[in-house]
Amino acid sequence: MTMQPWFPAAKLGIFIHWGIYAVDGVTESWSFFSGQVSHDDYMKQVPGFTASRFDPRQWSELFADAGARYAVLTAKHHDGYALWPTEQSALRDERDLVGEYMEAMRERGIRACLYFSHLDWTHPDYASVGTGDNRFAYPPPGQEDPAAWERFLSFHRAQLRELQERYSPELFWFDGDWERDAETWRMPELREELLARQPSLVINGRMQGYGDYATPEQGVPIEPPAGPWELCLTINDSWGFQHRDTNHKSLRQIVRIFAETIGGGGNLLLDVGPREDGTITDEQAERLRGLGAWIRPHAEAIYDTGRGLPPGHFNGASTLSADRRKLYLFVFDRPNEFVVLRGVRNKVLGVRTLDGRELRHERFGGLHEVPGWEYVYLTDDHLNPLCTVLEVTLDGELELNRVHTRD
Repeated sequence: MTMQPWFPAAKLGIFIHWGIYAVDGVTESWSFFSGQVSHDDYMKQVPGFTASRFDPRQWSELFADAGARYAVLTAKHHDGYALWPTEQSALRDERDLVGEYMEAMRERGIRACLYFSHLDWTHPDYASVGTGDNRFAYPPPGQEDPAAWERFLSFHRAQLRELQERYSPELFWFDGDWERDAETWRMPELREELLARQPSLVINGRMQGYGDYATPEQGVPIEPPAGPWELCLTINDSWGFQHRDTNHKSLRQIVRIFAETIGGGGNLLLDVGPREDGTITDEQAERLRGLGAWIRPHAEAIYDTGRGLPPGHFNGASTLSADRRKLYLFVFDRPNEFVVLRGVRNKVLGVRTLDGRELRHERFGGLHEVPGWEYVYLTDDHLNPLCTVLEVTLDGELELNRVHTRD
């Protein structure tokens, strides 16, 4: 599967969980699935979802200030409520929220992408095949209805066709594939259909093995996936807006997670949960602007780089320039006099902070093909309050030593 080059180059995207669940501030879809609220009470939120202050151009300005290169809006979550006037269901917003979002993002140069849940826990034909305990996902024992499943697949495909033909999203962020296998979903055929309409479409990995990249959530993998990937991360503890969730990550935490993610070759998809009226909370907006303020002076270490050093070479994250001749080291913590680079065969020609201050460095140890330690000396005056980035210039393309070959 060929990945479109814009995606690994983007580094930062914004995830937008917005839907009727923001009215009461309940967990999106899962609150009725797990029985925290009844399905009837959950659906009573529909009239309160006003979008009365929704200004997608304000969103796009904020996302651009954050340094994001793409955004992903929940066009339809597991509850089945569509943010566009779909012709396939009455469970929809009559205002074309998706269309307004797409236009505003593209005006700002942000790639406009859409989240779409395969499953639909409200559609009458969805819980028609398979076995399980939850009535929203599976039929009662002995009451499977293959004809109803065929109707659901037709509905599923028709909504996706609508989204492609009306809006041409550059990426589909699918979810909700886990209750059926690839054969039941007919995922190979679905992939072919999607790409036939849009050959350059990027498709995330929640396709039972027929997507383009991995999507871990809420934690940087200790060993990052080998191929393209994306970390999905909430700013507080919730995807959608919840009134009582005030447990926001600090800006320093977000910067660190971002650096660790791009250092492992991934993108960060940072989530916001707008209120029902379409406004984004001050706490989340402040963190997005703060992240962008840190990214801008460090952009050369972020956007035009690739996966950094494997574990063990540096105590922190790193990225590598496209020509493989510059390493960028992300110093998260206050060093005690120096930081150390290990196992680099190249001669280090120079080290500087990204604001242009040259740093003293020297090589110690090493024997034959086994390199020693490169010490880089810093004082508190060199440090950025969020994360310091060092540019290490090498005498050629990066060469690493991973094995000690002499006793």
